[in-house]
Amino acid sequence: LLSPLRDAGLLGTVGSVIAFAVLVLVLKLVLDWFLHTDVGLALQATGDNEEMIRSFGVSTDRMKILGLALSNALVGLAGAIIAQYQGFADISMGIGLIIAGLASVILGQAIFGSRLLVIATLAVALGSVLYRVTIQLALEAGLDPNDMKLISAVLVVVALVLPQWSIF
Repeated sequence: LLSPLRDAGLLGTVGSVIAFAVLVLVLKLVLDWFLHTDVGLALQATGDNEEMIRSFGVSTDRMKILGLALSNALVGLAGAIIAQYQGFADISMGIGLIIAGLASVILGQAIFGSRLLVIATLAVALGSVLYRVTIQLALEAGLDPNDMKLISAVLVVVALVLPQWSIF
């Protein structure tokens, strides 16, 4: 999948960033479209108020399975793209990704969050980029790479406290 980028010498350049940004944008638009369909709205309603949507005759168990399948499909796609980008896969690649994902979502919702679905999905993507930029800045500032768990924990705390401040 990434061989044309690698052959053209574009991996690690602005070209690859643009290619991945386009991929993320396409996935975001498809996800936004899906969440505005009847099934997508039922999926959202199951997450918001399971008892209410069950009273409308929607199988909440199926909606939960659909939500898990959709999230695992996105995680699998991301893992496949990362493995292809790096050229290898390792068992330890996923360590700490739950915290990184949590921090990204919380950070995005705290800074860019909205009640509108289109903006909320954009906020999650921007939160992920902001999280990675913050980690990179921390490494460039000279912090020890072994302290990544501490940096992630501080970012999560800041993201949780951020909505409480009147600045945003």
